[in-house]
Amino acid sequence: MTVQDFVDSKAKQLCFYLKAFWQGELPAEELELFFWDSMEEWSQIDYTLTQPYTPKERVFWHLLHQVHYWNGDKLENDKYLFDELSNCVNFLDGLGHCPLDCVGVRP
Repeated sequence: MTVQDFVDSKAKQLCFYLKAFWQGELPAEELELFFWDSMEEWSQIDYTLTQPYTPKERVFWHLLHQVHYWNGDKLENDKYLFDELSNCVNFLDGLGHCPLDCVGVRP
Protein backbone atom coordinates (compact mmCIF):
# COMPACT_ATOMS: atom_id res chain seq x y z
CA MET A 1 0.00 0.00 0.00
CA THR A 2 1.33 3.44 -0.89
CA VAL A 3 1.07 6.61 1.18
CA GLN A 4 -1.61 7.90 -1.20
CA ASP A 5 -3.60 4.66 -0.98
CA PHE A 6 -3.45 4.83 2.81
CA VAL A 7 -4.55 8.48 2.89
CA ASP A 8 -7.37 7.92 0.40
CA SER A 9 -8.72 4.97 2.37
CA LYS A 10 -8.32 6.42 5.84
CA ALA A 11 -9.60 9.89 4.90
CA LYS A 12 -12.93 8.40 3.82
CA GLN A 13 -13.16 6.43 7.04
CA LEU A 14 -12.18 9.39 9.21
CA CYS A 15 -14.83 11.59 7.63
CA PHE A 16 -17.45 8.88 8.08
CA TYR A 17 -16.54 8.38 11.75
CA LEU A 18 -16.42 12.08 12.56
CA LYS A 19 -19.77 12.81 10.92
CA ALA A 20 -21.33 9.87 12.76
CA PHE A 21 -19.90 11.25 16.02
CA TRP A 22 -21.37 14.70 15.35
CA GLN A 23 -24.75 13.10 14.64
CA GLY A 24 -24.66 11.28 17.96
CA GLU A 25 -24.33 7.87 16.32
CA LEU A 26 -20.78 7.10 17.49
CA PRO A 27 -19.15 7.53 20.91
CA ALA A 28 -15.94 9.53 21.25
CA GLU A 29 -14.13 6.37 22.31
CA GLU A 30 -14.61 4.98 18.79
CA LEU A 31 -12.81 8.00 17.35
CA GLU A 32 -9.90 7.28 19.66
CA LEU A 33 -9.85 3.61 18.63
CA PHE A 34 -9.87 4.69 14.98
CA PHE A 35 -6.87 6.92 15.67
CA TRP A 36 -4.84 4.09 17.19
CA ASP A 37 -5.88 1.60 14.51
CA SER A 38 -4.76 4.12 11.89
CA MET A 39 -1.41 4.58 13.62
CA GLU A 40 -0.90 0.82 13.66
CA GLU A 41 -1.71 0.57 9.96
CA TRP A 42 0.52 3.56 9.20
CA SER A 43 3.46 1.77 10.81
CA GLN A 44 3.21 -0.81 8.03
CA ILE A 45 3.44 1.74 5.20
CA ASP A 46 6.79 1.95 3.44
CA TYR A 47 7.68 5.57 2.67
CA THR A 48 10.66 7.88 2.65
CA LEU A 49 11.04 11.23 4.36
CA THR A 50 11.61 12.89 0.99
CA GLN A 51 8.22 11.93 -0.44
CA PRO A 52 6.18 15.11 -1.00
CA TYR A 53 2.87 15.73 0.71
CA THR A 54 -0.35 16.33 -1.17
CA PRO A 55 -2.84 18.87 0.18
CA LYS A 56 -5.18 15.96 0.91
CA GLU A 57 -2.54 14.24 3.00
CA ARG A 58 -1.79 17.39 4.99
CA VAL A 59 -5.48 17.92 5.74
CA PHE A 60 -5.91 14.25 6.65
CA TRP A 61 -3.07 14.28 9.20
CA HIS A 62 -4.27 17.60 10.62
CA LEU A 63 -7.81 16.30 11.06
CA LEU A 64 -6.66 13.01 12.54
CA HIS A 65 -4.46 14.85 15.04
CA GLN A 66 -7.30 17.18 16.05
CA VAL A 67 -9.67 14.26 16.61
CA HIS A 68 -7.07 12.63 18.85
CA TYR A 69 -6.02 15.80 20.67
CA TRP A 70 -9.42 17.19 21.70
CA ASN A 71 -11.85 15.39 24.00
CA GLY A 72 -15.33 14.40 22.87
CA ASP A 73 -17.02 17.32 24.60
CA LYS A 74 -14.79 19.85 22.85
CA LEU A 75 -15.21 18.12 19.47
CA GLU A 76 -18.96 18.17 19.92
CA ASN A 77 -19.58 21.59 21.44
CA ASP A 78 -16.87 24.03 20.36
CA LYS A 79 -18.35 26.01 17.45
CA TYR A 80 -14.99 27.31 16.21
CA LEU A 81 -13.43 23.85 16.28
CA PHE A 82 -16.49 22.32 14.61
CA ASP A 83 -16.28 24.87 11.78
CA GLU A 84 -12.56 24.20 11.30
CA LEU A 85 -12.98 20.43 11.28
CA SER A 86 -16.06 20.63 9.05
CA ASN A 87 -13.99 22.49 6.47
CA CYS A 88 -11.44 19.68 6.60
CA VAL A 89 -14.11 17.01 6.24
CA ASN A 90 -15.69 18.83 3.31
CA PHE A 91 -12.34 19.07 1.55
CA LEU A 92 -11.53 15.40 2.14
CA ASP A 93 -15.02 14.52 0.85
CA GLY A 94 -14.33 16.56 -2.30
CA LEU A 95 -16.90 19.22 -1.41
CA GLY A 96 -14.79 22.21 -0.49
CA HIS A 97 -11.56 24.08 -0.84
CA CYS A 98 -8.34 23.10 0.86
CA PRO A 99 -8.18 24.82 4.25
CA LEU A 100 -5.06 26.98 4.23
CA ASP A 101 -4.35 26.60 7.94
CA CYS A 102 -3.93 22.80 7.93
CA VAL A 103 -0.31 21.82 8.43
CA GLY A 104 -0.67 18.14 9.22
CA VAL A 105 2.51 16.08 9.10
CA ARG A 106 3.20 12.36 9.07
CA PRO A 107 3.79 10.77 12.45
